[in-house]
Amino acid sequence: MATVRVGFIGTGEKKPKPGLDGYFMAYRHAPGYKLLPECELVACADLVEANARAFATEFGVSKVYTDYHEMLREENLDIVSICTWPKDHARIVLDCLAADLPAIHCEKPMALDFGACREMVAAAKRSKTKLTFNHQRRFGAPIRGLRRLIETNVLGEILRMDALCGDLYDGGCHWVDMLTYMNGQHPAEWVMGQVDGREIRYAFGAPSEYQGVYQWKYANGVVAHMETGSDASEWGPSFRITGTEGVAEVPWTPTDGYMLRYSRYDEAGWIKVDCEGEHLHGPGYHERAIADVVDCLQTGRTSELCAENQLMSIEIVFGCYESARRRGRIDLPLDITDNPLLAMIESGQLSPTR
Repeated sequence: MATVRVGFIGTGEKKPKPGLDGYFMAYRHAPGYKLLPECELVACADLVEANARAFATEFGVSKVYTDYHEMLREENLDIVSICTWPKDHARIVLDCLAADLPAIHCEKPMALDFGACREMVAAAKRSKTKLTFNHQRRFGAPIRGLRRLIETNVLGEILRMDALCGDLYDGGCHWVDMLTYMNGQHPAEWVMGQVDGREIRYAFGAPSEYQGVYQWKYANGVVAHMETGSDASEWGPSFRITGTEGVAEVPWTPTDGYMLRYSRYDEAGWIKVDCEGEHLHGPGYHERAIADVVDCLQTGRTSELCAENQLMSIEIVFGCYESARRRGRIDLPLDITDNPLLAMIESGQLSPTR
């Protein structure tokens, strides 16, 4: 088995507790590569040398750089994990594509504006590079189990998908990705949304709404409805799927004794599905995502985390914000290049009190 040479861009500073100003995601990518005997952690780059050296020491990385361009020139890398903030994703991805790397695995969200998302995907299509984004939650047992219920027709024909989340862009891009995954990667036909901006929640330098209500319709006829807010976990389960023969739910936590349950209309009560201790956040999801992208690099198959799949989901996110800006339904494909939420903040259309 050929050795896969791995590099990292943006190690960050490992803090006692992660927060919205730093989650040091490279520290979550690295263990996934370390579990794979074919992977060698060759180099890492961070603007702060002390951060890069601390990361290299913890994971046995051979070389340290403060300029990722130099790392790309000097090291013969097979895959790079990009773990910076969203505003830097597109620039770094495009530089890595220009360096003809075999594979790039980038953190989510894809980019700060929709034009940059499309530019990355178009550039990847013109290259031989496999570009993926780390929506690792779709590898979890509750979401995999829910998709199996849908695929095996346990719930009948799916009519509606409901989701609750704290925001649409940062955490919500995960939720939109999971909904689209559960619905078989069908593209959305239209979106509609409204946001409240009395407060703006910044996560890794990117803004998200205080509260929002969104709806979209997939090409296969399934309608999705999503609500966001800081107290969304008090409104009901994180996911609820409604079909002609039954309904299924994924709660926020396993405190009720389950992480996936369903009820068929012709049977009494709820049936719990064993998720073997897994919940919405893990364990092991980052490791599975890394294993998948490395396997795709070696076998030539396309990862379900591919850029094309992720563009479907982020188009829904930016489309919902564009609907709020235009105050009407938006038919896809989306014809904008900016970030509508950021534009509304900067123009004063949204006036946060803090």
